[in-house]
Amino acid sequence: MNATLLEVVGWVGSAVLVVSLLQTNLHRLRWINLVGCLILIGYNGLVGVWPMVGLNVVLAAINVWYLVRGHRDRHDGRAYEVLEVAADDSYLRHVLRVHAADIERWQPGFVHDPGADDDCYLVLTGDETVGVVVVRPGAKGEARVLLDHVTARYRDRTPGEFVFGEHGPFRRRGYRLVRTPAGMRNPYYARLGFTPEGDHYVLDLRGDT
Repeated sequence: MNATLLEVVGWVGSAVLVVSLLQTNLHRLRWINLVGCLILIGYNGLVGVWPMVGLNVVLAAINVWYLVRGHRDRHDGRAYEVLEVAADDSYLRHVLRVHAADIERWQPGFVHDPGADDDCYLVLTGDETVGVVVVRPGAKGEARVLLDHVTARYRDRTPGEFVFGEHGPFRRRGYRLVRTPAGMRNPYYARLGFTPEGDHYVLDLRGDT
């Protein structure tokens, strides 16, 4: 291979690694980092820098291991815990404040009312909070979703499904119908059994009771 072209390959591999470290989404970070490692394995193998080959082989293996584990745990309820909290809970208010800009981006117009009789849920994996769902009870067992937010690191895994899913708290609370906010960006509700209705989605729980 031409020496100049080979050097370009090395720089591209390094640039890809740098780009991977700028990602907030863990899944995307792992994939981009894996690509960078594979490029550098080829580059360092061609120039004969074997310690760097070994390093990138190990890093590539680590990325593959985390990607496989992430795919396996993505819909595994054992990897997540749904914690119900009061609307005026101080930690809930802290989470909403920290992620206020991101929440405004994905669900513009949401304003939390600590004095309202809302049902609030935090979704956690280990000691990390990865999602927030706020629901306002309505008449005849209807629940209106005010907020369904996932942190950027876990947005590919949609942990909100553990609130809405078969073993989530909505069925235990006796809700008969769940209605999502209008105009949510990139909604994932169709995968959870919701049906589109105008500009929002509806989950009918009456057949589950």
